[in-house]
Amino acid sequence: MNRKTPALMIQGTCSNSGKSVLAAAFCRIFLQDGLRVAPFKAQNMSLNSFVTRDGGEMGRAQVVQAQAAMRDPDVRMNPVLLKPSSDTGAQVIVNGRPRANMKVEEYIRAKAAIQEEVFAAYDSLAGENQVMVLEGAGSPAEVNLMRHDIVNMAMARYAGARVLITGDIDRGGVFASLLGTMEILPETDRALVAGFIINKFRGRRELLTDAIDFIEARTGIPVLGVIDFIPDLGLPEEDSVGFKSGLFDHPRPAGEHVAIGVIDLPHVSNFTDIEPFLAEPDVHLEIIREPEQVAAMDTLIIPGSKNVYADLNWLRQQGLDREIKKFAADGEVVGICGGFQITGESIDDPGGLEKEGGGSFTGLGLVKMKTLLTEEKSLCRVIGVHRQSGLPVHGYEIHHGLSNSDAPPWLMTENGPAGISVGNVSGSYVHGIFDSDPFRRWFIDRLRGKKGMAELGRIVAPYGIDAAIDRLADLARRQVDMTAIRQGLGIK
Repeated sequence: MNRKTPALMIQGTCSNSGKSVLAAAFCRIFLQDGLRVAPFKAQNMSLNSFVTRDGGEMGRAQVVQAQAAMRDPDVRMNPVLLKPSSDTGAQVIVNGRPRANMKVEEYIRAKAAIQEEVFAAYDSLAGENQVMVLEGAGSPAEVNLMRHDIVNMAMARYAGARVLITGDIDRGGVFASLLGTMEILPETDRALVAGFIINKFRGRRELLTDAIDFIEARTGIPVLGVIDFIPDLGLPEEDSVGFKSGLFDHPRPAGEHVAIGVIDLPHVSNFTDIEPFLAEPDVHLEIIREPEQVAAMDTLIIPGSKNVYADLNWLRQQGLDREIKKFAADGEVVGICGGFQITGESIDDPGGLEKEGGGSFTGLGLVKMKTLLTEEKSLCRVIGVHRQSGLPVHGYEIHHGLSNSDAPPWLMTENGPAGISVGNVSGSYVHGIFDSDPFRRWFIDRLRGKKGMAELGRIVAPYGIDAAIDRLADLARRQVDMTAIRQGLGIK
């Protein structure tokens, strides 16, 4: 019975084609139409994760989709999360809990058993909803992955889903990509494709007429929508593709502003911690990739890291370690999670979680703090108060490791002191504290005061994604043939 729940699946011609965003749009549209809807992605590969109320870990993209559906995030929405720790290995999280660190070959061998857990999670969730919105991963036409696929067409077949394939026209070659995808898919999978969506379009719609006619005639599949390119969408990025490709790189504001530098670690994780600063008109957020950028900043943030050992080595190779230490003499440095560990004196890794073969390695030594990496992973939601400002903050912890220091705490939480704050260096394991509008404004105003600028003393850019989801859903309603989609799903 569960598999009879109407299911719409968004797949793409490539990664970052807009699958996650479109899935969020459809979740909000179905919700607005009075249906109980839930998102689902069988397997997500991302270093941006979130902790649910019951302490499970899941991908941030499905959290955004859950918010679009006005549902509490649930690990069943993303039963498998892969968190890369190297070029060939990742931590495998199943139903919200770490299962093991696996190399690619190990994971492929484990997939058959994991797939049964994926199907069970889907059945449980689908049985509670009137419609499901599924998201694929990468492309369904990856010939080398088809044999052991559990996230694209294999999941569509299991769910009986109607598949929409989206292509990013902003990259170029979208019609060749759509046609190539259909040519590679086996006939049984082609039969599941209900339509194409052309995403991120800029220009006059009539210029696409001939190409759309060609692709429809050649494949027999209708183009059900052409969606405009949306600059500054206002939704959290799913993974590091956008971050690494310069999505956060903006020119400096013309007026008074402060400069916040974010170190571009190779294994950066949960960089969504800094996204709330992007909307602040008096903040220039600069991604730090070269040592010479550091001196011009008003503060530095060292974000989360999935491999502290490798990222510390990279900092030293780039010469950024010296510049960060020099900056900390007069400027403020904030470390979050892995970045917090990096600021300390030493990290002991007896189990080889990050350093192959295990052992100890030295941090930047900005504060007197020692960290022990442990097999057990801390997963919890946090409510607390920032000690210096007295302002409430909230967030979540996702980390291996215990850090010890005699320095004063940075935050006071319901579970006791969290993090440290000594001199110009502060930090903690808590992700998401800059989501708090009052605390973020206090943080910015303090930097303004240090530069001799007047403090604004008021919230200028409230951070929230609900309005952005509504704008996205409105756009999708206008530019996608929702009547055809509903008919295909058997929904009135």
